[in-house]
Amino acid sequence: MTKALGIFSGGLDSILAALLLRKQGVDVHCLCFVTPFFDDAKAQEMAARYDLPLQVMDISEEHLKMLKNPRYGYGKNMNPCIDCHAQMFEIAGRLMEEQGYDFLFSGEVLGQRPKSQIHTALMAVNKASGWSGRILRPLSAKLLPITPMEEQGLVDREQLEDIQGRSRKRQEALARELGVDKYPSSGGGCLLTENSFSGRLRDLFEHQPDCTSQDVELLKLGRPFRLSDTAKLTLGRNQSNNEGLKKIVGDSGCLLRNQNFSGPLGVVSGQASEEDYLAAAAIVASYGKGREEARVGVLIVENGQERVVEVAPMPREQVVQYQI
Repeated sequence: MTKALGIFSGGLDSILAALLLRKQGVDVHCLCFVTPFFDDAKAQEMAARYDLPLQVMDISEEHLKMLKNPRYGYGKNMNPCIDCHAQMFEIAGRLMEEQGYDFLFSGEVLGQRPKSQIHTALMAVNKASGWSGRILRPLSAKLLPITPMEEQGLVDREQLEDIQGRSRKRQEALARELGVDKYPSSGGGCLLTENSFSGRLRDLFEHQPDCTSQDVELLKLGRPFRLSDTAKLTLGRNQSNNEGLKKIVGDSGCLLRNQNFSGPLGVVSGQASEEDYLAAAAIVASYGKGREEARVGVLIVENGQERVVEVAPMPREQVVQYQI
């Protein structure tokens, strides 16, 4: 039996691509990648609903390395879609070889995205991935050059589709035909396409080029403040943020909180000087219940070591100058 491994997001297009191949007897397995910018929640739910075997793979570190210097550049925001898709296919190709699949597939649709899914971009992804002759896009296959899989009879080209463009009508009709009665709404899902998040990421790359995936995770929580060229403060907005910050940094990070007043939790990341710590403490104090006090104590816990600094809560008009 022909076996295929598909890159699977859990969106309608990836569901349809998998079911189209399964309909013609292909043994379909799916692969979902996880990074700080997208997760596997939709993929897990939809794979279970449509009985699609699913592997989940965290590629945070190698994805971040690519993201810092994408060969094909970024889209409207910090989304390097061509490089990202190529990397996913490159990694999936390794698994294909190791696990004995015949080819790879995805739910990409010709012309659906103005930068990453035009014909030249799809061909660039194929070439950059290193698996040009082993990638099939079932939803637009009839509009693309015939693949070795079709020529060899592993897949029947006549049972594939010729969908193109941004309209979802063809996919919705195909969904009804294939019994797909539930699927996520289109769009979203990747933080790199969001303008506000991209601004935070640009700041991080500019000031901390050696940043790790943990630094990126901090961008998703709370208020960010640029303390200096090498240090940043992230301040929780609510209890959920506070818990998330503690979970991310664990015992090896630097946490700040008001000593005698309730208020948000702060995390200092990067390489901070004593001046940075004092500025961070003053900002933390500014958001606490003691903001009207002349001076307050702020507890700093760094690598398990505790100390208290006395600071004047920073005036909000000054705080704004630090906010990213």
